[in-house]
Amino acid sequence: MNKLMLLIKSHYETLLYLSAVGLMALALWMPTIQLKQQVHNYLLVADVSQSMNAEDEKINNQAVSRLAYTRYLMKNIVKTSPCGTYFSVGIFASDNVALLLNPLEVCKNLDVITDSIDHLEWRMAWKGNSRLSFGVRAAANVFDSLNVPAQMLFFTDGDEAPRVNVTIQQDLSGIQLGKNLAFVGVGTTTKTGVPRFNSNNKRVGYWPISENNNSGAVSVTYSDPSQDEPDPPVAFAEYDRFLSQLEDEYLKKLSGDINASYIKGADTPTFYEFVQGQKPAASFVSDYKIRWLYLSLGLLMLVATYIPNLISLNLIAFRLKRG
Repeated sequence: MNKLMLLIKSHYETLLYLSAVGLMALALWMPTIQLKQQVHNYLLVADVSQSMNAEDEKINNQAVSRLAYTRYLMKNIVKTSPCGTYFSVGIFASDNVALLLNPLEVCKNLDVITDSIDHLEWRMAWKGNSRLSFGVRAAANVFDSLNVPAQMLFFTDGDEAPRVNVTIQQDLSGIQLGKNLAFVGVGTTTKTGVPRFNSNNKRVGYWPISENNNSGAVSVTYSDPSQDEPDPPVAFAEYDRFLSQLEDEYLKKLSGDINASYIKGADTPTFYEFVQGQKPAASFVSDYKIRWLYLSLGLLMLVATYIPNLISLNLIAFRLKRG
């Protein structure tokens, strides 16, 4: 034991340097460890009906569509979430919800998640009618198919076509999704014209009121090119435009019916705090970064090599002072 202590004492600097190098190597090659921890798992759902093309939101003081603003908010949520957070992406159209992306960990798959969000557009819709109450039931089925608990953020303007009435209203009393669902309202309460595009995504004008009288400003079955070529009918004057707005009161009522929550989507700290403040969805085994620990310990090892010299200098100074 004494020999070992003498060996360590005579080679302490070498040992400290070797320890520092070893810790630096671990920081490079093993920066994470696997830990079971409480994590967030978000399912981001975007309403892709054509009313979401109405341009009543702003990014950097430039008017943008509700769908563009939805993409902007989604990407900000993803980019500001800590490692270990999981995201999946889905879309809502007509009366159904489709899952586009299964849950992926944000730091390892940031490019994949943001690229999926960047490609969200109205042409993804398989049918035009927008029946949000039906979509809630479909969302519950998609939620169950994930096989892991998640927090669903449903971005929509709440503008249904055809309008909700007693004959088509869904009984949502059996939906158990409420505590895991938050509606995110997109748009303003000012009535705005809805741009109309042809099948090549070329803007040709605004949806006319006459088209909306049948089944809504989002009612075209997009797989039928005869509806859009060479160009679909558009409003011939401003007063003939179909007008859409954020139906926040309806979204609040729908949220109350299923015990969900509602928040206006906005590029503000309050909105992002609301999102990050949601309860963790589940316990996952995920990567936990400990590079900082390795680097800190390595730095301490390097500092420790100077301690004997500092002690010696203090002893010399003390003796000179006394002498």
